[in-house]
Amino acid sequence: MLLGIDPLLNGELLKILDEMGHGDQLLVVDRNYPATSSEKPVVRLGDVTVSRAIEAILSVFPLDTFVDRPLERMESETADASHADSQSEVLAVAQAAHPRSLEFTTLPRRDFYERARSAFAVVHTLEARPYSCYILQKGVIEA
Repeated sequence: MLLGIDPLLNGELLKILDEMGHGDQLLVVDRNYPATSSEKPVVRLGDVTVSRAIEAILSVFPLDTFVDRPLERMESETADASHADSQSEVLAVAQAAHPRSLEFTTLPRRDFYERARSAFAVVHTLEARPYSCYILQKGVIEA
């Protein structure tokens, strides 16, 4: 346990976040996402929502300010709006941590999977709301 570090951020995840450089991308995904098949490092956080996981991550991980939209999400393919709460929560958490106005880039599911191939690592949650899959682009830490 470390002072000032969110306890959700275990050593494995902190190491990955530390090793990432400017522009590297991190996936934070729900329980349905095929995380292991990505062939990227997978950190399993267990029974937490993606918004809680992203809140912890953004406490030590700056979003990129050199791009207009450093936060991307998977677009829903269903009329069921149960995922909308997840998306609203994640956007609110990200906006609170980011120094300027922030909106999502929305990617169709297949395009999201394609973009996810270049991610640095995957943070897997047991989020039950479908289409709760996000890509966060790492920024720089200013002096």
